[in-house]
Amino acid sequence: MRNWTRPDGRTFVFGEPDADLPAGELYTSVDEADAARRSALEALGFGVVRRELELLLPTRLPRAPVPDGFGLFRADEVSADALRALDDELRQDVPGTDGWHWPAAEFRAETYESPHFDPALYLVGAAPDEEPVAICRVWSRPDLPRLGFVGVRRAHRRRGVTRWLVGEAFAVLAARGRREVSTSVDETNVASRTLLERIGGRHVGATLELRRAG
Repeated sequence: MRNWTRPDGRTFVFGEPDADLPAGELYTSVDEADAARRSALEALGFGVVRRELELLLPTRLPRAPVPDGFGLFRADEVSADALRALDDELRQDVPGTDGWHWPAAEFRAETYESPHFDPALYLVGAAPDEEPVAICRVWSRPDLPRLGFVGVRRAHRRRGVTRWLVGEAFAVLAARGRREVSTSVDETNVASRTLLERIGGRHVGATLELRRAG
């Protein structure tokens, strides 16, 4: 199995389950419907620690009003260091990514150099002082666009920022003729689940995250 140690220190393994695994604590994921793979992983000592719901979202949404004083920027209009710092900060509140801190070179490679990066779909909301406080990141995948992340700094939540950013990004997709976007959300993240369901998200499956103790 291949492995990757993420910027949050968690090492994930990929590929067909086998006994030739690295030492230490390991993570992996499996489609909830794939009972055979899950059984094979559990035989290697993995146990379920998180469940993410998979959803499909419509791109044609009513446009939300711009929150008072906020500005909208594309990712390529914001400094890479500021965007990386905001990404790190927001991930601390996302189940399963706490402790995440991007090395500068890795952030650039995984963001700007990704074949799925489209700055028109990677939007940043700035507060009245022009400081970036929110991200809506949609990866432009050829088969189905994917909402990879949306988040707002705590001090600016409950002001309609998330709904506004999602609507702006999805409007770009709708204008291009893309009708749906895929995404996932931790089943314990009630606020995010509620937002996605209110804008028409429908459940189409679930993914399990498994961990093997070191």
